[in-house]
Amino acid sequence: MVRSLWTAATGMNGQQANIDTISNNLSNVNTTGYKQHRVEFEDLLYQNVKLAGTPATEETVTPVGIQMGTGVKVGATQRIMTQGSLQATGVDTDIAIVGDGFFRVQQYDGSWAYTRDGSFKVDSNGQLVNSNGLRVVPEIILPEGYQLSTLNVTDTGRVSVKVNGGTEPVEVGQLELYRFPNAVGLENNGDNLYKVTNASGDPIASRPGFEGMGTTKHRFLEMSNVSVVNEMVQMIVAQRAYEFNSKTIQTSDNMLSTAVSLKR
Repeated sequence: MVRSLWTAATGMNGQQANIDTISNNLSNVNTTGYKQHRVEFEDLLYQNVKLAGTPATEETVTPVGIQMGTGVKVGATQRIMTQGSLQATGVDTDIAIVGDGFFRVQQYDGSWAYTRDGSFKVDSNGQLVNSNGLRVVPEIILPEGYQLSTLNVTDTGRVSVKVNGGTEPVEVGQLELYRFPNAVGLENNGDNLYKVTNASGDPIASRPGFEGMGTTKHRFLEMSNVSVVNEMVQMIVAQRAYEFNSKTIQTSDNMLSTAVSLKR
């Protein structure tokens, strides 16, 4: 069978994965804190028909060998950790991260998860939680009689609020951020959450604005870093590459048809 049939098939499968990733980027263009993904390809194994350096005569060797490629595969889906644009929301519990770092939340099973999504809420206990009710860690608990409109979060993560009858704000907690030796090694867990893996390394905690950590921006949200224009261009390139590979399969099929029709 013509090798190009199977080689082109791997190319079509690879470009399908590319389109799938692009579609996920575009579907999350308005997702708070979302980070763009990029598909990276690797070539497959080669069939060595003749090795370079094979003796040609008693005194010479073959300078160039013959290697036949077998196609392509998806090597990785790289997460692009560039800063997303900031959007002023005016919501008292919205907090954006400017620079490096993640918020930490505690999941229902007690494990930790990390997020760039700072669209927090206040639950019935006065505690700061994310949109799914997961508690922000370290815990931020607002006192009884707090006035939400007076909530203030500094660039270094200090949280304060005024209480009914009081004139001075009361400090209620200190936000912490967490960074990783290899943030792209985190595992996407859905719901704008990331989980630690062996590739990401252990989290390093610090206050915002200290030890290389980013700062917090109150009443702002970090939007997705997906560029719609770039994704559309990548979609066109992927579509054309898919078509090129399909044409290769059609050409190989025509060659086989020609060979079959030699004897009639």
